[in-house]
Formats: sequence, C-alpha cells, structure tokens
Amino acid sequence: MGLDDKMKNTAQDLTGKAKEKIGNATDNDKLAAEGVADQADAKVKKGVENVKDELK
Repeated sequence: MGLDDKMKNTAQDLTGKAKEKIGNATDNDKLAAEGVADQADAKVKKGVENVKDELK
C-alpha cells in the first residue's frame, strides 16, 4: 500500500472518531454508530496494509 492509502485510512479513522463523539454528544445514535463503523473499517484496512508490507 502506498502513502496515499495510509493517509486515507488515517483520515477515515479520524473522521470516524469525530462522528462518534459528535453523535454521542448530540444523542444521535445513528451518527455514533456510523463513526464506530468507520473506525472499524479503517482498522481492518490498516491490518491488511501491515500484512502486505510484511510480505514485501
């Protein structure tokens, strides 16, 4: 994975954290859940990146 993909994953993780915090602060369960899902997706992508990097 390239630097561009790593930056996108980090941005997705940070966006997810922001959505979760805003959702919790405003009692918006849907937004909070979307934030958690974004973070989980970014974590999976980072894991795949790490495996690919180790295989190189």
